[in-house]
Amino acid sequence: MLAREYGDRLVGFGVLPEEAGRVVELFEELLDGRNAHLSDGVREVLGREPRDFADYAREAAAAGAWQV
Repeated sequence: MLAREYGDRLVGFGVLPEEAGRVVELFEELLDGRNAHLSDGVREVLGREPRDFADYAREAAAAGAWQV
């Protein structure tokens, strides 16, 4: 679903158009690719190399982390 379509749905659920617009802007900025990088914070704090969240999620799912 595109961010604008999501915003339209929010308005349909009763969210004020101004608020829905802010949410859409936030999602567009967060998901435009400029934030898709690894930083050195993990190395500084934990003393190990960072890894991509998608890799972590795949490994955790394979290990049964979210099984009920």
